Amino acid sequence: MLIGLYDADGHNFPNLPLMKISAYHKAKGDLVEFVTPLLHYDRVYVSRVFGDEYTDFNDIAFNADEVFYGGTGFAIKVVDGKEVFEKNSDPDLPPEIEHIYPDYSLYPELTKDTAYGFLTRGCPNNCGFCIISQKEGRQSRKVADLSEFWNGQKHIVLLGANLLACRDRIDLLKQLAQSGAKVDFSQGLDARFVNDEVCFWLNKIKIDCVHFAFDLMENTAAIIKGLTLFRKSSALRDRSTIVYILTNYGTSFYEDWFRVNEVRKIGLMPDIRIYRKSTAPRIVRDLQRWCNNRFIYRSCDFWDYVPRADGKKIKDIYTNEYEQCK
Repeated sequence: MLIGLYDADGHNFPNLPLMKISAYHKAKGDLVEFVTPLLHYDRVYVSRVFGDEYTDFNDIAFNADEVFYGGTGFAIKVVDGKEVFEKNSDPDLPPEIEHIYPDYSLYPELTKDTAYGFLTRGCPNNCGFCIISQKEGRQSRKVADLSEFWNGQKHIVLLGANLLACRDRIDLLKQLAQSGAKVDFSQGLDARFVNDEVCFWLNKIKIDCVHFAFDLMENTAAIIKGLTLFRKSSALRDRSTIVYILTNYGTSFYEDWFRVNEVRKIGLMPDIRIYRKSTAPRIVRDLQRWCNNRFIYRSCDFWDYVPRADGKKIKDIYTNEYEQCK
């Protein structure tokens, strides 16, 4: 069979489902390639990971006997301005394909000496801005050992949403440490699950930079406790521990500033993430510009920051917010 693959998200990041589908069909002796226009295929697989907010996909009439569409991106619909996962959709691969070693040759430049994969699926947080809990369940669970997608590569990119919430987290952290590879936790780690044992094994893993998430005020006490413990035990430089702070999603500016200030007091680096930037208040956008530009962040306090050519400081532009936060 001649198998055609179509990456509906583009080629800026390796499409793991397509890599697994390719490996499956090549093992059966089929010919596999990315779709070439006008060429006839026995079967075409179209994979889409991201929804409309991130991917502009136009349906294409493929020259093929069979066309299969799959991936989370086809199961996401926007309802009342929010992305919702359609539970009747089945974006997952069959087990015999899901647990096969990926064909990294599909993306030779993006996967050079780098392994990509999931050790866990699911997340207990059920955040309104994220579909993972809807799609994968409200429990972080182990779905694979590292050897399923890693075979000695120098770099590992983990795609799971919440590894530290998994009951098998220590086993998985040990596997990562024993690999000797440099690990990229591509999602923000959940500081609420940081304890002495987690810190011990995180320090055994080769990491250039680690990210935590401080999204919701309701988790403030547990997050601050976990971040403080990690800060005291970590061998990483302070600037190599980044804390994502979600704004413009159910928090006031005072609460945004509070989280930034708490992260600064711990000695870690805050990183402002704005939910739907087009609707964000200007002061939140100014906070992001100050915070995420490390040169500006280190050169002045936010309230003394001059964001525009008129020469006015933040505290003189937003006097009410300044009085509330000082």
